[in-house]
Amino acid sequence: MNTEKLFSYGTLCYEAVQLSNFGRKLHGTADSLPGFGMSKIKIKDVNVITTSGEEEHPIITYTGKFTDSIEGMVFDVSSEELTRADSYEVEDYKRVKVKLASGIFAWVYVHVESVE
Repeated sequence: MNTEKLFSYGTLCYEAVQLSNFGRKLHGTADSLPGFGMSKIKIKDVNVITTSGEEEHPIITYTGKFTDSIEGMVFDVSSEELTRADSYEVEDYKRVKVKLASGIFAWVYVHVESVE
């Protein structure tokens, strides 16, 4: 199976969200993403709210500041599972490839306005 690295700092770390989107519980490794800051956004998609159990989700934006860092988990997912994660994330998020503090390159969902 071809796998991709996915860095999650929010609801994709939740077991219920993983089971709903991937049909399995993901096992990951702790890592961090330097140069990004976190805020919250209000989710309007009822299905996403039902799956996560939360109306507000964390979202990250590039700051470029070495003092800013986002803690999260790195998961190995299949290409198909990555596509499912794309479907789960609402239009405020965009998937980009980043270099984590460990040196690993992984996909992460960032605020769409931080990459346009």
